Amino acid sequence: MGTMVSFQATEIAGVTRTDNSRHNELKTTTMEEQKKLYRSRKNRVLGGVCGGLGSYLNIDPVLLRVIWAVLFFAGGMGLLAYIIAWIIMPEEPSS
Repeated sequence: MGTMVSFQATEIAGVTRTDNSRHNELKTTTMEEQKKLYRSRKNRVLGGVCGGLGSYLNIDPVLLRVIWAVLFFAGGMGLLAYIIAWIIMPEEPSS
């Protein structure tokens, strides 16, 4: 059964052995299905950066393109950030 101290520690932590093993199962399944950030081959206008980010973040790439354009016209940082992302992000592997 266990001592009163170990029982209290379990109560304080709010974790039981069954909860902990279930957490480990959930953790391993999400790590196996982990997304990777790539430049899109299908949804691209220039380099596929916005399409890849949209796919990775599950948002519409048009929204990201609008944000890049606003950043570009607000001081030119959008163009620099886009070029850096274009260089750093690998292209999506062909299927």
